[in-house]
Amino acid sequence: MTTTTKGEEEEESEQVVTPWDVSAGADGKIDYTKLVREFGCSEIDENLIERIERCTKTKAHPFLRRGLFFAHRELDEIVSAYEKGEKFYLYTGRGPSSESLHLGHLVPFQFTKWLQDAFKVPLVIQLTDDEKFLWKDLQLEDCRRLARENAKDIAACGFNPETTFIFADASYMCSSFYVNMVKIAKCVTFNQAKGIFGFTGDSNIGQIGFPPVQAAPSFPDCFPHMFGMNKKSLKCLIPCAIDQDPYFRMTRDVSHRIGGYKPALVESRFFPALKGESGKMSASDPTSAIYVTDTAKEIKNKINKHAFSGGGATIEEQRENGANLEVDVPWKWLNFFLEDDEKLKEIGEKYGSGEMLTGEIKQILVDVLTPMVEEHQKRRALVTDEVLDVYFNPTKTPKVFLDLFREYEEKEFGKWEKKKGGGDSENDDLCAALEEKMKLEGATENEEGCAIGAPKSEDWLRIRKERMQRDAPTEGSKSALKKAAKIKAAAEKKAAEKAAKAAARGEAAT
Repeated sequence: MTTTTKGEEEEESEQVVTPWDVSAGADGKIDYTKLVREFGCSEIDENLIERIERCTKTKAHPFLRRGLFFAHRELDEIVSAYEKGEKFYLYTGRGPSSESLHLGHLVPFQFTKWLQDAFKVPLVIQLTDDEKFLWKDLQLEDCRRLARENAKDIAACGFNPETTFIFADASYMCSSFYVNMVKIAKCVTFNQAKGIFGFTGDSNIGQIGFPPVQAAPSFPDCFPHMFGMNKKSLKCLIPCAIDQDPYFRMTRDVSHRIGGYKPALVESRFFPALKGESGKMSASDPTSAIYVTDTAKEIKNKINKHAFSGGGATIEEQRENGANLEVDVPWKWLNFFLEDDEKLKEIGEKYGSGEMLTGEIKQILVDVLTPMVEEHQKRRALVTDEVLDVYFNPTKTPKVFLDLFREYEEKEFGKWEKKKGGGDSENDDLCAALEEKMKLEGATENEEGCAIGAPKSEDWLRIRKERMQRDAPTEGSKSALKKAAKIKAAAEKKAAEKAAKAAARGEAAT
């Protein structure tokens, strides 16, 4: 007979959070405050959310407003740089180990989609087929196939194909990517890797050598066809679950040694399993999660039969005591997927007080999830192999660097397509000006495989601003007077059209 001391019991009940293993503490919960303290990241406060809303002119995503994405590393510095006109790129990823995604897998991609739209920046998405081969009982060929299947669900989230690059490690590993991996690997000792990731003598050497693979995309020169070969051309923001923090804590520690910026992170809480927060969503147990391939009937049955409830055991008990919202899965899931803040608040008050029964909140969740999943299925059906190839860009066709920030440029300067037929139009002038701005000092020019106009100098933003100021028309000059005349003419035309519409409405009324 063996005995267990109190100290051993406490040690056994400690929560464990690594990139490959997440288990709650003795109370069945994840202590996020403790995680933030142990990892050394910061919590997102209301002031930072308000700054994001101001600089993007966009209402914060529900995940951000409700504290589901709750922690960060230097997100405030990314926002400060953006407020000054500096750009960045997004990087997120997925380890493809199942045929289809469940709703928890969609969460980071839904938030990343919002970030891409709000900040109008490019995005790279890493599919770690090599990681799943190293950690799972899968053949590499299966992992590569699953990566492409998962990519269809990711593309169905609606990412801009012109500014989004999806890649699978086993296929993409280009020379510049590998160079960054080797540089990162040399900066991290085996003892450091054991301390960060918990490797043991049973870990295979592929697992021990994997962290630089996930770290490398934090540096823009891993994608020369998009960003060029300058490691400091752009900063990087990584949306991810907080269990991925160790990878990028390591990356940030070595970034200065390889000549790059520290990546910034915005980190989420874990999506609770259908059967309870202490449970695990597993492909081997289809009732543990709702998948994007589930039918309306399957969604309803899973929620009604398997969603862990914090409500009373009987109607009378629920009416008297109300529900425990801290453990109730339908309530937690509504916090992720119900967009209406006021309706969510009302549901929480009624269910928590006992005015609403368990069956009612489960039906509300069914009504929210069913159309969301069905819409996703419709979008996924449109993702053909040809569409997917636009995201994967298998030939690595170089992009035009400023094209990746086209929406941002148009927001700041107006539309910049040339009008058909040419002519002396304001759009022609603006397009020519942007073409001129691409001719940055030290920019890559016809360098094979590199983005067109990608900057080599890390001071490219300063150079560009100086060039714009130098080339700006001075007050009273011919070009300034011409521009003022155009603005005046456009305003007069708009006023005349408005007056004509008002007059037409008046005649119609009489």
